[in-house]
Amino acid sequence: MPQTLLYIIPLCMSMLFLACGASKEAQKPAEIVTSTGIAMIEIPAGEYYMGDPKMRDDEGPTRRITVHAFYMDKYEVTQRSYEELMGNNPSKWKEPDRPVERVSWAAAIQYCNVRSLREGFQPCYTLDPPSCDFGANGYRLPTEAEWEYACRAGSVEDYSFGGDPQNLPLYAWFKDNSNETTHPVGQKLPNPWGLFDIHGNVWEWCNDYYIERYLPMDSPIDPEGPTAGEKRVLRGGAWNSPAEDCRSASRHAESPALADVCFGYEAYGFRCVRKAEGK
Repeated sequence: MPQTLLYIIPLCMSMLFLACGASKEAQKPAEIVTSTGIAMIEIPAGEYYMGDPKMRDDEGPTRRITVHAFYMDKYEVTQRSYEELMGNNPSKWKEPDRPVERVSWAAAIQYCNVRSLREGFQPCYTLDPPSCDFGANGYRLPTEAEWEYACRAGSVEDYSFGGDPQNLPLYAWFKDNSNETTHPVGQKLPNPWGLFDIHGNVWEWCNDYYIERYLPMDSPIDPEGPTAGEKRVLRGGAWNSPAEDCRSASRHAESPALADVCFGYEAYGFRCVRKAEGK
């Protein structure tokens, strides 16, 4: 091999490596900090296949979904943030940086409205009877479609990090490692889009009514879920969940006003989303 090629080949390999690294960095979702000091990730628009009916009947049928860009809280709503805005802390394990828990769906949407008003946005929720204005620019709970899309972060396997539950302790507080309690947010690894505790710690309320199987959709673009029901959806698993309940497609349901203490009311929390400006 000519001597000049011995120099050119390593140089080309180095340039290719740097280009790939720059491309990945460019694709990394942006992060913002709100006026109330809460970090959010701009979840990019995209498509994915929602659900996993091979595991449980209520996780199907699989359907292809298109999601527009939106902001999602980087962490589950903390007790610090909840108490600052709502004036109370309902949590069992009180510590400012732990996720707030013992929160009903109804209380979570009230927090969304208060946070919207505090930051000068239009509230999304009418409280009595509860309804959501998806056109408003304020905070709300994620739809199931948004939540699973953000959780997966491009993954088509059981978890955002792949299919092996043996790696779950690196990303989540769940039944096997939580010591039967919540933990301060952000201590485990984030998913590829920078969301912490998207698996485990506390179940996260979604905006949707719960139904036992997904209904046929009028539109696969930003589906808003059923228009009626008795329970609301929770996603992501919690400190007391087995690994299979922390999967990206796993679903749970609860009454929006009164959580089931027997199941573990102290396992219910949430995170907020908001429309991305101009998108």
